Amino acid sequence: MTFTPNRKFRRDYDRLFRKEPGAANLFLLLCELADEAGTVAATEAELAFLLAARFEDPEAYQLPGGRSHE
Repeated sequence: MTFTPNRKFRRDYDRLFRKEPGAANLFLLLCELADEAGTVAATEAELAFLLAARFEDPEAYQLPGGRSHE
């Protein structure tokens, strides 16, 4: 199943991104990896590797459409 961010997710992501961009992108990665029950079976080291592989710049805004402000 493909993760499609809804309005609530985008709002939460944007709020977190303003405070801590890296944490917002980890949040996005976890949502993409989660199963139907919302669990992720990965170690901290695996998450670090996946974060580096998934995002060219882990501190950049990653949702489609980019940022309309700032």
